[in-house]
Amino acid sequence: MIIKEEFLKKLRSSFDLNIYEVKLWAALLSKGVATAGELSDISNVPRSRSYDVLESLEKKGFVMMKIGKPIKYLAVDPSEVVFRVKKLINDKSVNQVKMLENVRKEEVFHELQLIYKHGIEHVDHTSLAGSVKGRDNVYSQMRTMLENASKSVSIMTTSDDLLRKVDNFKKVFKKLADNGVRIRIAAPLNDKTKEALKELKGVAQVKHTDSINARFMLVDEKELMFMVANDKDIHEDYDTGIWVSTPYFSGALNSMFNQVWNNMQTK
Repeated sequence: MIIKEEFLKKLRSSFDLNIYEVKLWAALLSKGVATAGELSDISNVPRSRSYDVLESLEKKGFVMMKIGKPIKYLAVDPSEVVFRVKKLINDKSVNQVKMLENVRKEEVFHELQLIYKHGIEHVDHTSLAGSVKGRDNVYSQMRTMLENASKSVSIMTTSDDLLRKVDNFKKVFKKLADNGVRIRIAAPLNDKTKEALKELKGVAQVKHTDSINARFMLVDEKELMFMVANDKDIHEDYDTGIWVSTPYFSGALNSMFNQVWNNMQTK
């Protein structure tokens, strides 16, 4: 059975296998049951490597060793493989999250914080700016900004982005509001934003605007994230934000936001 290279590439990326693993697995799937030598001949994987690669696949749950002699291997149903891989990834991610949470309690984390604070003291505040690429990364940076807010959060956004922000940050918004942080959001409001407005009731002040097409977030009049493109014109993987930490520029933009805000309509 001839297996195309493109198919092997898809298997590698989907199941996180190396080239020898994916070749032997595909060969075994085509045979159902086979010896290591047979699989080596079919897949063009060196015999010297086939046993340790098959052992790796067995540990990962892709193949089973058949009882008896000579030693043969059985293919596991791909649907079962998907289930096992999902469980493995989930268990690994849960453990990794636990490890990271525990790191925050250890001395090494406090040392990292001290190193960072010492380094940041030597940075010119006018140069505290960076580009953040990819919407997930942008939202992660925004979350950090929000969690450090102590006085105010001002957001100008689109109707679609308002839905995404509420979905991503509603718990953070609620926590900030409970701590007395003033949250203001300006966006084009329409039928599809009605549910988002319900989520924000009692948490943030929301006003309607259709005259300004922009996306930015100001925190405590000193930190800013602004997006460089219309979210309707760009794929989320290429959505790019510019993060700036400067009271001078952020304060000026906040003053302009205040003037526009006073003329906006509350819905």
